[in-house]
Amino acid sequence: MVFIMEFGNVSGAAITAMVVVAVVTILLPVILVIVGKVKLGAKLSSFFIGCGVFFVMALVLEQILHAVVLTITGTKLTDNIWLYVLYGGCAAAVFEETGRWFAMKHFLKKNLDFPNAVMYGIGHGGFEAIVVGGITYIGNIVSALSINSGMMEKSLQLMDAPTKQQTYTALQSLWTTSAYQFYLGGAERVLAVVLQIALSLIVFKAVKSGQKKYIAAAYLIHFAVDFTIVLCGHYFPLLVAEVILLAAVAVVLWFALKTTKMYKSA
Repeated sequence: MVFIMEFGNVSGAAITAMVVVAVVTILLPVILVIVGKVKLGAKLSSFFIGCGVFFVMALVLEQILHAVVLTITGTKLTDNIWLYVLYGGCAAAVFEETGRWFAMKHFLKKNLDFPNAVMYGIGHGGFEAIVVGGITYIGNIVSALSINSGMMEKSLQLMDAPTKQQTYTALQSLWTTSAYQFYLGGAERVLAVVLQIALSLIVFKAVKSGQKKYIAAAYLIHFAVDFTIVLCGHYFPLLVAEVILLAAVAVVLWFALKTTKMYKSA
């Protein structure tokens, strides 16, 4: 069977959207760090601890687990959206919230207060935004420009058939996705940063108060948000999923601020 590649043209509007999202997702953590340092008086070390914990827990250890589990289960897990989302939500919650709790219990022990809990959350969520949003979108921009110039098609000709088909399939979304969908993807990254800050405050409350119900709440909230949003994205239009995410993040942030209110002026 001959694999035929028909490249579309990535619109200028879509490329512009990618550029805007890349800039926003990279600048947002920088702006938040400045605000956290100047307005809250938090330490920069808390930001870098947040970055480091996300890197180790989510990008290293969690990915190792995914590699092992997906190798063992094959397509049995990935072909069932409910099982796949259940597994993914559990894994993300366990690794990230455990890392968050451990960091606040040990690495931030001497400086654990409201400002530094916020700064930790900025690091945790900001690093995610830069990697998942900024770097990914920069790669998309480069690919889009290569597609429009014809360079990508020439590059794919040098690949073996399986790699060529896999790469082509991955690139298709660049010319089939509308510009507004890229903007919605950027909005999701911003909301994810807010969620990570809120979850950090909830874990901060757990460590400060010694009440296990708050760390349990962090695990449950993280899982519930991931599980719900991915499923909504699968069954409903992207805009609907993003509106649901906005509502969920607003509720979680309200809960986090309410439970840590007593620590703000401490």
